[in-house]
Amino acid sequence: MDVANLLSNTSLFAALTEEELKEVVKGHRMLSLKRNDELFKEDAPANSLYIVSTGRIGIVKAFLDRKESIVAMMEGGDLFGEMGLFDKGVRSATARALERSEVIEVEYEPIRTVLEGRPSLLWSLLDLMAKRMRQTDDALTDAMFLDVTGRCAKRILELSQGSDEFFIPLTQEELAGLIGASRERVNKTIATFIRARYIEVNDRNYKITNRHQLEIIAG
Repeated sequence: MDVANLLSNTSLFAALTEEELKEVVKGHRMLSLKRNDELFKEDAPANSLYIVSTGRIGIVKAFLDRKESIVAMMEGGDLFGEMGLFDKGVRSATARALERSEVIEVEYEPIRTVLEGRPSLLWSLLDLMAKRMRQTDDALTDAMFLDVTGRCAKRILELSQGSDEFFIPLTQEELAGLIGASRERVNKTIATFIRARYIEVNDRNYKITNRHQLEIIAG
């Protein structure tokens, strides 16, 4: 696998030269994960960031009742775990494999060395942070202005990635956490979509049969 090429396709590393990329990936590690393997836990020290090569990683947050919810899902090419690069703090959430996955681990120190040598690259960091903030704003907007039916339709469309047939590697509880509703409410909504012939579901295999209607519901 060309690790440098994969990194160069992320917003954080896109502006790096070939030599800078070589410096960054010099000490990288490839990690193979099974479902439910954890990359790191919430509140653990942060020393590395990660890029998904294959599979899917859930970003899991524990709330006051200690119940966990998936707040984001990282797929092929997605970069995550970068916050500690800025503040040298601890992990703000847990990262857990949702299916068999391969992830590239890149330590912070060589990244900091490259940034110190070329401070203009900090604009790439600002771009990444701006995208994270927009994603958070979108999630808050959905929670405030979309009901469970709308959020469920929107998540199904996002998870489909434009395909009409796709696999969602989540349990009912995990999907409900990603949507931000109880499992019962989400199950009822999906059952309604099935009866209306908007989707078909066989175990975790989904088929969209009326994308237009889902798009209307999703707003």
